[in-house]
Amino acid sequence: MQYYIYNGKYYTEDTPNLTPNNRGLRYGDGLFETLKVEKDNLLFATEHFDRLWKGLHLLQFDLPNLFTKQKLQNEIMALVKKNKHQLFARVRLMVFKGDGGLYDAVNNNSNYTIQTWALPSDKGLINENGLVIGIYNEAKKSCDIFSSIKHNNFLPYTMAALFAKKNKWNDALVLNQFGNICDSTIANVFICKGDKIFTPPLTQGCIEGITRNRIIKTLNENGFNIQEKPLTPNNILQADEVFLTNAITPIKWVKQIEDKTYSNKVVQKIYKLIL
Repeated sequence: MQYYIYNGKYYTEDTPNLTPNNRGLRYGDGLFETLKVEKDNLLFATEHFDRLWKGLHLLQFDLPNLFTKQKLQNEIMALVKKNKHQLFARVRLMVFKGDGGLYDAVNNNSNYTIQTWALPSDKGLINENGLVIGIYNEAKKSCDIFSSIKHNNFLPYTMAALFAKKNKWNDALVLNQFGNICDSTIANVFICKGDKIFTPPLTQGCIEGITRNRIIKTLNENGFNIQEKPLTPNNILQADEVFLTNAITPIKWVKQIEDKTYSNKVVQKIYKLIL
């Protein structure tokens, strides 16, 4: 039996805690972080918690003095140990409001859950077989002050993931309100064209990914021509290479979108730089 943490206490994974009046459940009034543990080490914790705190202030959470970054990190590692996931693990930390309606919230305090799952040891390696993905057109993500944080209003991504599953794709690309590429359902998007590498800027509604930022910095430091610019579906289909990035699997290369197939020579070079 696996355990999770709810507001600092352990519960077995089959134990419910929320009420029907919970604002996180009713309105998606919350946000989350997905982190990776590798050999008892919480990777890029500072960057993850800085992004989380930015989102908490943006969503107007009340943060008690005892609700600190260090407290959450300690609880994550204690749960990893309790679930015996110290070697490789995925962690999901979700923070959400308590009970109340739109105008009569009981308070804006920070409630939270922490979950962990074991990962295979090869999860961080580049994929041998390229991904087959598609483009989801039925819903668009808005570009606003909340776009770059990982908030719980995730409906375009959720429906895109269902669409991908229905079409037997590995993933799907989500479009923004302008019809440009935003993210995939679980990752940021990069393309290679000639000697240039492109990724959408945050103004296009993409998540401000921790790995995304790290890759941009690494490419700049190593002489690559990396640019942030809006990408259309046509840009994607005319690219030489496409790859996806997130905290759990830093780089996944894409083999096919629609009828277009891609190579991975540049992707392999980038992967070696961020090992």
